[in-house]
Amino acid sequence: MTLLIVILILLVVVVGGGAGLFIAPYNSFVKLRNTIQESWRQVDVELNRRYELIPNLVETVRAGAAHERNTLEEVTRLRNQAVQLAAGSHGGPDGQRDQVESQLTGAVHNLIAQVESYPQLRSNENFLELQRELASTEDRIASGRRYYNANVRAYNTKIESFPSNMVANMFHFEKAGYFQVDDPAVRSAPGVNFGEISQRPEAQQNQGQAPQIGQGNLAQAPGYAAPQASGQLPDPQASRQPDPSQQPWGTQGNPGDQGNQNSQ
Repeated sequence: MTLLIVILILLVVVVGGGAGLFIAPYNSFVKLRNTIQESWRQVDVELNRRYELIPNLVETVRAGAAHERNTLEEVTRLRNQAVQLAAGSHGGPDGQRDQVESQLTGAVHNLIAQVESYPQLRSNENFLELQRELASTEDRIASGRRYYNANVRAYNTKIESFPSNMVANMFHFEKAGYFQVDDPAVRSAPGVNFGEISQRPEAQQNQGQAPQIGQGNLAQAPGYAAPQASGQLPDPQASRQPDPSQQPWGTQGNPGDQGNQNSQ
């Protein structure tokens, strides 16, 4: 009877210990998965906030900088594509959405950089407020992305580690995707369309104007001589400094030395 009790106790300990080896990792996976979902919802809120701000920014720029039509169309296209991908996503990012979101970020930054040359926009309170809102939203997106990726890293590491990987395989816990971009072309800084810049109002106003020297005028340029009253251009030889090597004394020293030689 005593032996039977001992055997039962040993069985309970073994079963309980074995169950504990599975229960603890399983609960940990569930906790990490919920944390990932919660952190992604925070990022998604900020992404949707950016979707709402961009149309207002586009309309404001369109009113004050109509020459940036190509850039405005690109921002609008990427925004609409990102909205469609967000509507079709299943509670998390994917490679295509990552790239579109990063391209949208670059396009918005490119737009703001190009319209910096428009004084009417730099003094537009609506534009300035939208710029501040977008900058704040971008900061929160970047912060949320870092937090989300840190949780994904911990979750994926646990899936690959032993013995928790046995629990992951048994209960079909799959690795989560990072919210990042692996394409170097997308990571590169957006280019500026100089052909588009040349058509801006400031460039058109400056066309045909003669270049100025420094901060002054031509009369202040070094070595400049005013034209004579007769209307002829000044002799370029008149403003040239004398060359000591071309003087009569040449390599014989200075005039004082030659005078000393003559006195001898």
